[in-house]
This record gives sequence, structure tokens and C-alpha cells, in this order.
Amino acid sequence: MRQLILLVAFVAMNSSLVVADTESIAFPKSSHVLDVTKAPYNAKGNGITDDTAAIQTALDDSMGQHKIIYIPNGSYLISSTLRFTYKKPDGNFAYGFVWLQGQSTTKTILRLKDKTYTDSTKPKSILWCGGFGSADWFHNYVQNLTLDIGSGNPGGIGIQFYSNNTGAIRDVVITSGDGRGHIGLDLGFTDMNGPLLAMNIEVRGFENGVRSVASVNSQTLEHLTVSGTIKAGLVNLGQHLSVRKFKFDGESPAVKTESFLALMDSEFTGTGKAKTQPAIELGKAPFLAKNVVPTGFAKSLSTGEQQLSEYVSGKATNPFDVPVQTLGLLIEEPPVFGWDDPKTWAVVEEFGADPTGKKDSSSAIQKAIDSGRKTLFLPGFYQISKPIVVRGKIERIIGSGGWVDYLSKTSPNFIIADGDAKQVVIEHFANINGGIEVNTDRTVVFRSLGVKSIRFKKAMKVFIEDVTTDDLKIIPNMSLWARQLNIENEGTHLTNDGATLWVLGYKTERGGTLLHTKNKGRSEIFGNYSYTTTAGKLAPMFITEDAEAFAFFGEVCYSGDPFAVWCKDKQGKTEKSLRSGSGGLAPYISRPPVK
Repeated sequence: MRQLILLVAFVAMNSSLVVADTESIAFPKSSHVLDVTKAPYNAKGNGITDDTAAIQTALDDSMGQHKIIYIPNGSYLISSTLRFTYKKPDGNFAYGFVWLQGQSTTKTILRLKDKTYTDSTKPKSILWCGGFGSADWFHNYVQNLTLDIGSGNPGGIGIQFYSNNTGAIRDVVITSGDGRGHIGLDLGFTDMNGPLLAMNIEVRGFENGVRSVASVNSQTLEHLTVSGTIKAGLVNLGQHLSVRKFKFDGESPAVKTESFLALMDSEFTGTGKAKTQPAIELGKAPFLAKNVVPTGFAKSLSTGEQQLSEYVSGKATNPFDVPVQTLGLLIEEPPVFGWDDPKTWAVVEEFGADPTGKKDSSSAIQKAIDSGRKTLFLPGFYQISKPIVVRGKIERIIGSGGWVDYLSKTSPNFIIADGDAKQVVIEHFANINGGIEVNTDRTVVFRSLGVKSIRFKKAMKVFIEDVTTDDLKIIPNMSLWARQLNIENEGTHLTNDGATLWVLGYKTERGGTLLHTKNKGRSEIFGNYSYTTTAGKLAPMFITEDAEAFAFFGEVCYSGDPFAVWCKDKQGKTEKSLRSGSGGLAPYISRPPVK
């Protein structure tokens, strides 16, 4: 195995959130939505009745089925770990595909019975989200609920979350009644966890707020709030992490890291014992800090006092001998979409679509889009024979985690055209196999989906959040912000042709150029890494031509075929390449001479 970490910054041209409820989540009646309070489950949610068996049965019934397990508001008493199991109801392997959805973040509560996990040497969680220990556990979601480990549970863990390629834990509060829990959010209970996204998470109490372990497959965290931890707010013991908007308050160090970490736009407030400790306990692995503000600690880093407005550990490999610095691109948050009354949704079955995927549903889905509704619901699997045009009043297209066009008979499956809504989101599909075409200047959001390809004929602002795709090409004058982007094709992965690109958490597989920036484009990538599994000699990792790019990035290769060329940069008539081993392994920077 070879593990390589790069800081890459190319220029080839002149030049606190606290989770709160905002809405009540609900869905139309569907066989793909399992309400745990309805028959045959009949969970009570009264804080008195033990609801463990009811919720576990709903989980068992949904494994690998691309369904939504819906938990209405209430307090559900739990007495043993709820588990994502490996088997479908028919006995075959599930491979994940589980979506656990609460009605609202602070009013849907899974509460561990007091004095249940009393042994801190044998910790257990309220919710265990599976994982093979290999990267084959896909598209899992836990959203909009509170996990409360109660009191007298020093061995209690809020959640052990696991997913590969796509998957997220969002809008979740994890709390310890007496502050003595073991871990709030455990992302390191087994190997190969990720790529995944953790967004809008609040952790209160616990020895460690968030813990991550092992070197693959990368994890991205944004809008993380941790308070009252005993040992550390965030612990990283091997993973590649990208973290933005981390707010910490407590007596322990905010961060303990021994591995790759990109940390941005964060505030750490130390209290009590913090005045004798560093804000960040830093190991020898590459570390990037940008706009990080610690107060109340003995010093900012265990390695010494540093200004963390922009800081990179280690000496950059720098063929042009210029300062190591980010581009400072403007970062925009994804737009917020209101949650409509499910009675107003256009449910495609009502227009004649077949959710089993056996019959063509193209015309039925188009009728649903053209019905004048704002939200389109596709709870199931759909065969497509011709492109579907997203137009009119539609602003949200949401699935239950199923697939569209399984055999890729049509390309594209969806064309996002002009319409009445100023912004459009497509979310929660395991696979859209015929791809999506964007032919509008409306704001477009892609969230929680696998999609064969996204092609831009026209675009202005695009947001990508927790998406797997292939060969993404960004056209001139558009702007794209991505959180947890996973690209796995062989050949060029990501092309920025005259656009503005910002990425928090970029994970790749296979050989080919990972980022090609050209035509005065500007690219900025904060983590994570290349899992180089094939054809590392195929092309340079990065190409920059008359453009600007910055990347803080790593490589892990077990195949013996890592990237042979880090970068090829062209500025006017001057071209420079940097091969593996030339000028050092990491960190690495390339920019043209300052004139």
C-alpha cells in the first residue's frame, strides 16, 4: 500500500449552527413509506412503552428495499441497539439502501432507557447502521431526529453511521442526559466508511463528540456543533476528513487529529480546563486550517501557537516558489426548499406510473410534472423510454431511494428546462442511470443521488450535495458548489472550462485526470483523496491550463499503480510537469512565477 497526501495549489493565469426545527416532514401514503406508528408495527412514541421491537421490525422489513422508514413526532423508548441488518426480507444481501426519516429534528426522539449501557468498556449505540467492512453498503440516510442516550449510560453511543458512495446523516441532535456518554456520532466503528456526508449535526455531552478511524473512504462534515465533551469534540485517527462550519464549546480540545484534515470557517470556544490545553492536538499528517478562530485555549495547536486564518502544516513542494495560499472563492450555501403539504404533491402512481419498474412510465411522469404541482414524488422504480422535461411549477423531484431507467435505455432521463420556479432540486435516488441534462439558467440542486452523468447545456448556479457521478464537465461562466462529490470513472473525472468551482470533500476512484481547469476557470478543492485502484499511469492527477486551481488532496493506492504524474501546468508558452517523487511527496504546490 502507498498512502500519499498532497496539498495542490495551481495558478496558471495572471492573477454556527445549532440544529433547529424549521418544518414538519411528511409523505403521501405509499407502499414505499413505512410509518412505524401504523400497523403492523404500532410503535407508541409515548416515552413509556418500549418501542425497540416495533422499530426494529420496520427496519428489517425495509432492508435493501429502497423504502422510507418514517418516524412521526414522539419519544420512542429504546432498550437495545436498533440495527441495519445485512439481509433483505427474502434472505438475500441488502447492500444498504435504508432511509430513516423523522418528522422533525427535536420532536422525533429515540431515547435510550436509563442505565442500559453501563459498561464503558463495552460501548453500544442506540442506532447501528451496518457496514460490511468493505465498500458495499450504499445510499443510507438518517435524517431529522434526536438520539438521546439518557442517563447512567457511560457506554452509550448515539449513532454508528455507515454508508458508501452516497449517504448522509442530516439534521440530527445527539445528546447525553448526564454528559457521560461514550461517543455521540461514531464514524469509525468499522473500516471503509464513506464517502459520506454529515450535515447539520449537534452533539451535546459525551467523552468524544465525533470519532473517525481508518484511512478510507473519506468523510465530509459541515455545520457541526459540539459542546461539553470530556476528551475531544472531534477525533480523527486515520480517515480523510473535510470539515466546515464546526462550532465547539467546552473544556476539552476541540480537535484531536492524527490524519488528513481540512478545516474551514470554524469557531472554538474553550472554557474551564481548556485554558491549559491546545484547541487542536495535531499529529504529523497534513493539516489545513482556513478561517479557524480558537479562543479560551492555551494555544491554537499542540505544535505551537499559530494564526489559523490560513495555515498548512508541512513544507510545500513548490516548483514555482510562491506562497501556499487558497483562492478565497465565495462560498454559497445551498438554497432552502420548503416542505409542501403531502396532499398537494404529484404522486406519479396517480398519473399511471408503474413503481415496480416493469412498464414504461415516461408519459405518466411527464403528466405529473405538467399537473401544476410543486413537488413530484417517485416512490419506487421507474422504466423510462424518452426524456422527461422538468418545467412548469415543479421545484422538487424526490424519490424514496429507488432507481430510474435501470438498463440505461434513454439518455438523458431528465432535462431541466426553464420553468416558473426559480430553483429546482432533484433528490434521493439511488441511481438515475440515463443521466440528467441541465438546459436552464435557474438554480439547480442535486442532492443525495447517484446519477450516471450530469450534462450542462446552460447553467448559472448549481449545488451538488452527496452525489456520485461520472465525468463531470462544468461550462463557462457557471458556478458550482459541491459537498461530498464522488466521481469514479476511468479517464478525466472533473473538468472546469471557464467556470467557478468550489468543493468540500472530493473523492475519486480509478485512473485519469481528477481535475482539469482551463480557459480562465477557477477551482478550489478542500479534500479529500484519490482511491487509485486502476491506471495511475494513465494521466496527470491535475491539469491546469491558463487557469487557477487550489487543492488540498490525498492519495491511497493498494494496487501498486499510483499516479505517476502529479500535475501538468501550462501558462502561456510555459509548461511544467511534476512527476511522482520529484520535489517530494507532500504537500505540493504549483503556481506560475509572480511578475
